[in-house]
Amino acid sequence: MGTPPEGKRPLSETDVQYVKGVGPRRRDALAGVGVRTAMDLLYYFPRKYLDRSRVYKIKDASAAILIPEEVTFVGRIRSVQVVRRGHGRSMMFIRLADETGTMRCVWFNAVQYFANAFKEGEFIAFSGKVTSYQDQPCLIHPDYDHLEDESDEEFLHTGGIIPVYPTTEALRRVGLDSRGFRRILRNLFGAGDYYEFPADPFPPNIVSTNSLPPLGEAISWIHFPKDEKQLGYSLHRFKFEELFYLQLLLAIRRNLINHSPGIPMKSTGQLVEKLAAGILPFKLTESQKKVLREIFADMKAGHPMYRLLQGDVGSGKTVVALIAILTAVENGYQAAFMAPTEILAAQHYSTISQYLAKLGVETSLLVGGQKKNLRDQIYSAIEEGRTSVVVGTHAIIQEKVKFKRLGLIVVDEQHRFGVMQRMALQEKAEPAAAEPHLLVMTATPIPRTLSLTIYGDLDISIIDEMPTGRKKTKTALRGESNRDKVYKFIRDQVLAGRQVYIVYPLVNETEKSDLKAATQSFVRLRDEVFRGLKVGLIHGQMTEAEKNDVMTAFKKNAINILVATTVIEVGIDVPNATVMLIEHADRFGLSQLHQLRGRIGRGIHQSYCILMTEDKYLDEWKVATSEEAVANRRLKLFTSTSDGFKIAEYDLMLRGPGEFFGTKQSGMPPLKLANLIKDRDIIAQARKSAFRLAEEDPHLRDGKHRWIKETLMKNYRESFEFLKAN
Repeated sequence: MGTPPEGKRPLSETDVQYVKGVGPRRRDALAGVGVRTAMDLLYYFPRKYLDRSRVYKIKDASAAILIPEEVTFVGRIRSVQVVRRGHGRSMMFIRLADETGTMRCVWFNAVQYFANAFKEGEFIAFSGKVTSYQDQPCLIHPDYDHLEDESDEEFLHTGGIIPVYPTTEALRRVGLDSRGFRRILRNLFGAGDYYEFPADPFPPNIVSTNSLPPLGEAISWIHFPKDEKQLGYSLHRFKFEELFYLQLLLAIRRNLINHSPGIPMKSTGQLVEKLAAGILPFKLTESQKKVLREIFADMKAGHPMYRLLQGDVGSGKTVVALIAILTAVENGYQAAFMAPTEILAAQHYSTISQYLAKLGVETSLLVGGQKKNLRDQIYSAIEEGRTSVVVGTHAIIQEKVKFKRLGLIVVDEQHRFGVMQRMALQEKAEPAAAEPHLLVMTATPIPRTLSLTIYGDLDISIIDEMPTGRKKTKTALRGESNRDKVYKFIRDQVLAGRQVYIVYPLVNETEKSDLKAATQSFVRLRDEVFRGLKVGLIHGQMTEAEKNDVMTAFKKNAINILVATTVIEVGIDVPNATVMLIEHADRFGLSQLHQLRGRIGRGIHQSYCILMTEDKYLDEWKVATSEEAVANRRLKLFTSTSDGFKIAEYDLMLRGPGEFFGTKQSGMPPLKLANLIKDRDIIAQARKSAFRLAEEDPHLRDGKHRWIKETLMKNYRESFEFLKAN
């Protein structure tokens, strides 16, 4: 950064091939992982570290079973054996040997990649949690680091903490395993007389307030730490840096929102009073009333509302959204309500329009499967202002859709949309008009750490109270040996007048999978197991018209048992359905299970969620692989709680933020080091510093913030789309 002294080249302008030990072949391989300059190489951080204090001899493997942390064994591969088990399944066994003995490492299924990754006689480090398999200590699916030769062993046992770098097959082919990376990085650090290393972008006040080591020391320590203290300081620095820039983006976004002209909604009474007085068949909960006060305050302010509404399935978010919509209509504006699927959009339209019709408010449904003549009529009604409320899918953001006076946008199940789609809907407002208010809703509980990062530009409201009269759904885990009893329970529920969902993870069975699938199981359930009862089928490969017909029949109780895939995961509301049977429950994520369980328990009758799986998942001592152990813990946790936030925290810990909540589509930068569960304190630190900076210097024009601005513009340019920055 900055102008280097005479004769020195900035690392950011130095092609990585000119670093000693790299060259053209390695340059091409490094480009595949985004390393193109010497600066990129400095920021190619280790994925983990081998601590010499946790390197065990194989003779001590049995004792290591009692250790909760991951440990490391170093030795040579004695043998590699792949065993085929039928149905496309396989296992791989590696026998690792050191001077004290041998032990097994095991991989289950999809082993071809690993079989090609190891060779007999190879010197290697395996790391993982030691477990017992077939009464022997064993590592299951361990992490590994290829070591070049015996000299690495001496270095490993005397050199303290050893960095392990992420590698690919292309990198390994040119000698860039962890040892290769250590060599070229040593060369780079040793060339300080030739290269200009980067200046610290943070001014002294941010460095001192947050106890950060200087940038130069942090970069050196993250690659070659002498001890855990140095490693801890450097990791803290770079986690803070990642989170700081993410939070700074959010802080700039909040400034833009707060300084944008909004639509002041002055009147918030007559239509809402009529709805509450004689049309709604129930009373609002205190939690709903609190959230509505927050929404009304936003809509009356001079800047646009940007609010996230969280509430568990069945908590009454749609009614809150309906009242916000009425507020916009009452003030002479239109409202748009966007849902992720046609089934959910149609259901919201059915609910909202029946209330609004009684108030004389015109509502339209706009989805992709409608005939052209009908769509053209709806387009005209929206553009002319004859339709006050539009409920629909992505079809709402099509170019042909033009609003006369768009004042409020409601987005349901926000995580199923990208930020760009949300912004496309906001741009439907008149260019010269104030920005419309935005209310985004989700039934997926969002852990606080995730909401402070992904939705840090939004104010957050939570409905934490269920409507009165709702009974808590009972959840049970059952194995194959209980199947006949489960089927009898389902038949008894149907004979008592209730309805049932049976959910499968697949639409059709395949040769590559031994999972039961919805279509084949439907025939057997209809013709054999539940003969005499009305059994229906719904899945994602059906047309929207077919799915709507099935759901209509199920709502009318013309179908007793609905066999389904996860197409029914979101938004389906049938109060008479009291049983949710989830087949192969171990194959579902926690958030999916929580959403599916939320489809029942919506009426006055007791509801039951049954997780059906293999018998081995009922006993944690019967599971054989690390994946099975995780599934066992996941299922046990799910049966023990209905707390959506507790479930979400655990799910986030297991899967990471990108997969958990579609953050790759959010417009936000990825995190390489920071962990949104473990690093809560650093998130709070980074947020405080970033928001303070954005308040003091919103345009980053102060000279002492020059390098922060330069880093932001260089490394986070794509995220400025998220900010709508020029």
